[in-house]
Amino acid sequence: MGVNRVGAIDCGTNSIRLLIADVVVGGSNAGSLRDVHREMRIVRLGQGVDATGQFAPEALARTESALADYAALMSELSVSAVRMVATSAARDAGNRDEFFAMTSRILGTVVPGAVAEVITGTEEAELSFQGAVGELDAAGAPFVVVDLGGGSTELVLGTDGVKASYSADIGCVRLTERCLHTDPPTPAEIDAARAVVRDGLAQALQAVPVEGARTWVGVAGTMTTLSALAQGMTEYDAEAIHLSRIGFDDLCRVCDELIAMTSAQRLALGPMHQGRADVIGGGAIIVEELAAVLGERAGIDVLVVSEHDILDGIALSIAPH
Repeated sequence: MGVNRVGAIDCGTNSIRLLIADVVVGGSNAGSLRDVHREMRIVRLGQGVDATGQFAPEALARTESALADYAALMSELSVSAVRMVATSAARDAGNRDEFFAMTSRILGTVVPGAVAEVITGTEEAELSFQGAVGELDAAGAPFVVVDLGGGSTELVLGTDGVKASYSADIGCVRLTERCLHTDPPTPAEIDAARAVVRDGLAQALQAVPVEGARTWVGVAGTMTTLSALAQGMTEYDAEAIHLSRIGFDDLCRVCDELIAMTSAQRLALGPMHQGRADVIGGGAIIVEELAAVLGERAGIDVLVVSEHDILDGIALSIAPH
């Protein structure tokens, strides 16, 4: 039995995240991951992309700074393979060549020839699913995995593999920029946001038949923060959040509170990351609408929150095992 040390980077609309992990090769645990380092930074790469169609210079600069630090750490920890995926914002930006030139230059210092890649919504869904359900009891299948990001939300249905998936153009940053302009948002803005989400989910549910699902698994920062708040945490505790189960009553209570708060009030909450406070109200609206749909169509009344997500799927995809 041996290990391959790999680096996985997920660059989304709101955050850029790094996982350095050892992938076990051979033996009974072949293909399993052992975390070496996980890190997340809010860079808001998708700032203004929905309105302008372009990456903002300051957003590119923030992303470059974070990626340079990640590359230095991967070199220090002797990563042998790296994969960086870019999702919703990079699919939409007209000046994405500038982004890819920057990422190639920095990633090349770790592994010569390494480049960032834009993945499709389908690929994003499959990687998220593999990362999210790896530790769950198969008796809870079929699973519906929801990866709620800054620019898009992926819905994935499957058991031991993906049966159906859809990437909806609704995310906490995109929804906030489009609809939630007041702090706190007005009732009219909240109603408008809910209408946008319902329209996006209606399209998603045509492609992903959730009626047979037994377990809802939520991944990414909005979901993990909601779990922390529902559990009454004063500071973020990833171990207690991972595979936590949140009943819909508690979930919707926390969502309602967040939607009604100002950004400053959200920021004062112990587990809240400072880069998420201004957009998590939009994420909470998406989660409430999802809860309503999954309750009605599948009889689900609990959200399972996983700390393992697309990063784990990326890591598993690049190492022989």
